[in-house]
Amino acid sequence: MVRIFINSELNGADLMSMPMELATMVANSVGDAWPLVAPFIGALGSFISGSATFSNMMFSLFQFSVADQLQMKEQLVLSLQVLGANAGNMICVLNVVAAASVVGMVGKEGTIIRMTIGPMLFYALASGVLGFVWV
Repeated sequence: MVRIFINSELNGADLMSMPMELATMVANSVGDAWPLVAPFIGALGSFISGSATFSNMMFSLFQFSVADQLQMKEQLVLSLQVLGANAGNMICVLNVVAAASVVGMVGKEGTIIRMTIGPMLFYALASGVLGFVWV
């Protein structure tokens, strides 16, 4: 999935890549509130892909392009991506299953995710608010 997303500019129709198309759409719809949303994209990427590294690989070009189109500091938006990806690791299914098996809580993965989703949302929101204020 990550490879398809990243390499989607290699197509016979000469279309822009998926990250670039999404960035154009998001820049037009979200606008200057993007720093509030950026960490949640990173968290979603970690949740979907199972890794903060893959989330950053998958969404860094997207985040950079949105920042560029909105004339924001690209480094700031990319740092919000990284913070969000790390927050998303808290509820990443692969990590939760591994942690549950280590501590003898197999079968309680849903409970673990429900307990950690609040801190994850707070962490991502706090990062977004700081990023919004900093811009």
